[in-house]
Amino acid sequence: MVDHVDPTRRSKIMASVGTKDTKPELIVRRHLHRLGYRYRLHRRDLPGSPDLVFPSLMKVIFVHGCYWHGHECRWGKLPKSNETYWQEKIRANRERDARNAADLLALGWDVYTVWQCELRDREPTLDRIVEYLGSR
Repeated sequence: MVDHVDPTRRSKIMASVGTKDTKPELIVRRHLHRLGYRYRLHRRDLPGSPDLVFPSLMKVIFVHGCYWHGHECRWGKLPKSNETYWQEKIRANRERDARNAADLLALGWDVYTVWQCELRDREPTLDRIVEYLGSR
């Protein structure tokens, strides 16, 4: 499939994609805050700067976009153009995610990952997050 946007414009579009305060992250944050959970955001002193950090529970939550983190769902598919570049990029992202999770576990933190596609069916996903936070 041919890209309908010129390379310079595509580069600007991709560079504008944010890493913080994404829509899926805000959905999770608002729900948990409404339930009375308090958390820290993007703690840079922890591996991977988790999206939500619950220091008193020693738990962290990552909210991953399916495309950028190579999820095995329909929204995680790689583009047809420049396949080699994207395969390497997503592979490196997945390795980094695994390394960060392992480092956090070694430091005594529990790690939970929420995928963007899971939030399409919000209630069960948000219930699982609350269950995760309530477990010891």
